[in-house]
Amino acid sequence: MILLHLLYTLRSLNDDEEFTDILEERRRNTDLGYALRTFNPQPYKGAPSCSTSDLNKAVLESQYLRYIAKEIALETGSSVEKVRQEARGILEEMSHNLQLGFIRLMAYTFNKVFKRLFRSIYVNMEGLNMLQQAIQESPVILMPNHRSYVDFLIVSFVLFTYDIPIPVIAAGIPLASMKVVGEILRRSGAFFIRRAIGSDKLYWAVLSEYVRTIVRTGCAPLEFYVEGFRSRTLKSVVPKLGMMDMVLEPYFKGEVFDITLVPISISYDRVVEESLLALELLGVPKPKESTTGLFKASRVLQEDYGCMHVNFGRPLSVRQLCEGKINRSEYNLIPRDLPQRPSTEIQDCVNWLAHLIVRTQEEGALISPWSLMACLLLQAPITTLTEEGLQWHGLTEKTLWLRKLVLDFRGRLNWPDSDVMSSTVALHHSIVHHKAGRVYLVQDGNPASQDPLSPEEKVMRTAAAVLMLVSYRNQALHVFVRPGILATAIHITKSTQKDELFSFFCFLRDVFSSEFIFIPGRASQDFDEACSLLQKCGAVYISQQEVTVLETGLEVLSFLQKLLQPFLESYQLIFRYLCENGAHVFTEKQFLPAVRNLATKLILSGDLHTFEVLSSDTQKNVLSALRRLEAVTKLRASQQNEYKVNKAAVRRTGDILCKIICDIPVKIKLLFCVRLENFDLFLPCCL
Repeated sequence: MILLHLLYTLRSLNDDEEFTDILEERRRNTDLGYALRTFNPQPYKGAPSCSTSDLNKAVLESQYLRYIAKEIALETGSSVEKVRQEARGILEEMSHNLQLGFIRLMAYTFNKVFKRLFRSIYVNMEGLNMLQQAIQESPVILMPNHRSYVDFLIVSFVLFTYDIPIPVIAAGIPLASMKVVGEILRRSGAFFIRRAIGSDKLYWAVLSEYVRTIVRTGCAPLEFYVEGFRSRTLKSVVPKLGMMDMVLEPYFKGEVFDITLVPISISYDRVVEESLLALELLGVPKPKESTTGLFKASRVLQEDYGCMHVNFGRPLSVRQLCEGKINRSEYNLIPRDLPQRPSTEIQDCVNWLAHLIVRTQEEGALISPWSLMACLLLQAPITTLTEEGLQWHGLTEKTLWLRKLVLDFRGRLNWPDSDVMSSTVALHHSIVHHKAGRVYLVQDGNPASQDPLSPEEKVMRTAAAVLMLVSYRNQALHVFVRPGILATAIHITKSTQKDELFSFFCFLRDVFSSEFIFIPGRASQDFDEACSLLQKCGAVYISQQEVTVLETGLEVLSFLQKLLQPFLESYQLIFRYLCENGAHVFTEKQFLPAVRNLATKLILSGDLHTFEVLSSDTQKNVLSALRRLEAVTKLRASQQNEYKVNKAAVRRTGDILCKIICDIPVKIKLLFCVRLENFDLFLPCCL
């Protein structure tokens, strides 16, 4: 209940905040004048002056790295000096070289670019003021969500504007290889991390000591993405714990009194990479980061991307959050400079904090009218969107209804004016167009070739447009997920008993833990929140033992069930593939195209209408869910991401999901259900 109260408090505090357009003043002044303005930040009061060379020297000469170097030398038969030389090379590849002159160069460049890309960049001043105060009191970790490459630039741009110390930022190593640009980023505060570290003991040691030294000294705020990488679906990604563990360890070991975590929610009206993200999900290789590619991408400057909101959340004290959760005395048993494996209690705490941050990012995000329209457009048949068109009047009426529902569910809306729906459809002209009172899905032709498209190519082109629409729907999903799962549980169980509904709610919550963000150990609070929200909007009546559906709530419950239906159908189809496929061991490289081919055939035959199953992220999330449910096991000795499937366990989960999807074509249900072990029990639910 304390955590629930914290989230609601943060939400209510943010609801009344005012956002300031920081581009308004930039448009009135010169770019050069902005870049050369006086920059006078107030750093952490206990931080010593620390140059890049001082930082690197402290890392290389630390007792921890000396100890690891000796261990590796003994294990490999190499000399300690050779290992230390290798560590020095890793550090040179990795480390930032923050210089004010390059910060000014980036400020000049960003100012020009952002004024071209965006109409406005809104920032909450109250959050910035709290951040400025927090930076002076303890080491600060800035934790933005990650939806676009622009995320990497915007936080430093805002902090430079308001005289707040520039952060050092964890970035992927491919950015370092970009000619000229890589060096500019390094001198603007970026430090670069390899994507595939694996079991490289020395690399892990150098990276962790580098990060811990930055946190211990407080020489600069540290910024990293707890999700690990850019979300290609614009939906929150389950957090990665490696960097989170590194930044928190100085507190666990008592090397700092406290650490402040600052969640940052970045929301876009329109994302610069929207089409590239959809193509990546369909298996098109991601373009390699390069300076040439950056210049080729300059055509995006000709497009309008609407507004951006950067919401700096309330600073969170690690000391307060961990109070009563962990026992730090275990770190007193051995010297701080020696490596120590964290206890299960510490690991659970890190995992809890990481999920809390991502959930808080979701709470701070602003939902655009386009996200609500995308939710509704995706509930229409694909033939309606591509051929007949959806009635504009009906869409706008339903969007206004959905707007009220979002407010009832305590979501945060970006709703600037009365003509917002017409302007938002015009902004997203690459996905839909409004013509003669109807809205149509945009489907590109084949301009590069005069040859007719094959049926499979047509499916992929439609899928690219649908997945772009899906990505914007995903930005609103966090508001609807918990009541949506309860609505699905009500629909499936046909029960009014709270305990039965809670059991089924927990099952779906567990299955979809790779799709949506659920804070560990909070199932009962999530259920209570779902009950409260459905009661608030008049969909159900909650008594001590029962959840009773009200006639006035049927529209809400139907909308929520349809919102989750694509996920249910996608999971069931993939379960079916795993049960029917003869092999018990498969690689991820085989699995992804095979599922995509099966789904494409079913879409062409008219037996499947869910394009989301074509997404590689959905397919990987199903694997993660099955691994968590111990129905699929990843083979540790494998070099190719090999998995072993327990078909009986997959069938057991499929048995339950088979009950859920009552509206999918009978053909698909039969294809799956006739292979179930408990045929007599589950056949009636499919017919």
